[in-house]
Amino acid sequence: MIRLRSGACLLVTLLFGGCLASKGDVALLQTDIRALQQQSAQSDAQQRARVEQVLAQLSSTADSLRVVSARMARLQSDVQTDHYEMGRQILQIQELSGQSQRRLQELRASLEERAGAPAGAAAGSAPATAPANAGAPGPAQLFQGSVDQLRRGSPTVARSGFEELLRTYPTSEDAPEAMIYIAETYVTERNQVAADSVYRLVLQRYPKSPRAATAR
Repeated sequence: MIRLRSGACLLVTLLFGGCLASKGDVALLQTDIRALQQQSAQSDAQQRARVEQVLAQLSSTADSLRVVSARMARLQSDVQTDHYEMGRQILQIQELSGQSQRRLQELRASLEERAGAPAGAAAGSAPATAPANAGAPGPAQLFQGSVDQLRRGSPTVARSGFEELLRTYPTSEDAPEAMIYIAETYVTERNQVAADSVYRLVLQRYPKSPRAATAR
């Protein structure tokens, strides 16, 4: 643009400044001016093209970032949903398992109550599980009744029932669980020392029981 203006000024000077110039000189000067104008136009076009190219690249990069961001958001949402669903299913399984255990215990207690003697004794189990009195409650009855007392907020009464179960049926399959519940009655009463002592007894008497892990 500077060269173009210089050429224009020179032309004006030649035409109006009193200088004697031939037509050839004027034509040559006009040719130079047109060449400068073309160069300037080409330069402007190239700059515009480069600017447009940069803007297009920036727009493409921004679009790519938006796509990646959207994918990451969907992925995070899917992961959170999967974790929630997995946790919900695990919780349902645990709840169903706990309900099944309670239901089985209730059924055993009901059978013992109807038979008037432990189910194991009626089936010819070892004498160690037989009650001292034929009319006495069976291990499942004692266990279920003690659990119910604990749930009602009577830990002392519950503990008495569990202890009776251990005295009457020391080899019952409910014995390890009964000792765990005895420890929990002490925990409910905030007697952690007594609870820890009972947990240690569980490990000593029933080291192979699945409930031993709870006492650790």
